[in-house]
Amino acid sequence: MTENTAGTNTVSPKTRVKKPHWSVLVAAGAIMLAAAAAYLHYAEAHESTDDASIETHVIPISAKVSGQIQTVSVKDNQHVEKGAALIEIDPRDYQVKLDQARAEFSAGRAEAQRAVSDAERARQLFDRDDLSRQAYEKAVADAEVLKARALLAEKKAAAAELDLSYTRITTPEAGKVTRKNAEIRSYVQVGQPLLAIVTDEVWVLANFKETQLTRMRPGQNVTIKVDAFPGRTLNGHIDSIQSGTGARFSLLPAENATGNFVKVVQRVPVKIVFDEPVADLMLVAGMSVEPTVHLK
Repeated sequence: MTENTAGTNTVSPKTRVKKPHWSVLVAAGAIMLAAAAAYLHYAEAHESTDDASIETHVIPISAKVSGQIQTVSVKDNQHVEKGAALIEIDPRDYQVKLDQARAEFSAGRAEAQRAVSDAERARQLFDRDDLSRQAYEKAVADAEVLKARALLAEKKAAAAELDLSYTRITTPEAGKVTRKNAEIRSYVQVGQPLLAIVTDEVWVLANFKETQLTRMRPGQNVTIKVDAFPGRTLNGHIDSIQSGTGARFSLLPAENATGNFVKVVQRVPVKIVFDEPVADLMLVAGMSVEPTVHLK
């Protein structure tokens, strides 16, 4: 009898997963708790927002008198000092008007002086009964009228001189020329925008949620990160907090009395100034920044 030998199937033992020791779990939990406590401690003492940007003064320059532009002394994005010449409008018409006004003033002043002398002589004659009261009062009245006309001519001459000065446009503050819209030989009207001056002074305008303002006060230190300069942190402090939310001063404020009220967390603009020179950085209006206020 032949004995059949059946093949033996070898089954590998199940892989056993080694469970972490309880001490490892305790250590991991302690680390997580410490990290959470550190974050809560940091959050308790700091408030930050990414709804913030660089702001500056933008001074619009417009024409105060009409005329043809004779000279443009600046270029786009050029830095100018306070009092520097920007644009000159052809001054010849205004010089002629000034000369005429001065001539009228000179003539009016001479007539007024003559009338005053006539009134004085009329008074002397009236005191000696050599002149009627009516003639005396007429001489005095004529003198007053001519003095008033001379004063009016003087004011007209001053106004003409002022108009002549307006033909030379200078910058009121140091800064950079932007939005230049002035070319030689173009004719400009009164009030027409010619360019704008962006001043050298810059600050941060940060819109914090109203719930973040509880412990925020002017004078608190602020660290500022500028998106354009990663890795660099600037120092500043809170200068002031606006007395109203941004929505309150918008072009179309929300009308909450209509019955369609939905509560929305409001944001309040906070002005932050730099504590260090930033002239070496090209901080321009509108750049995104992230300020962090140190509450303690």
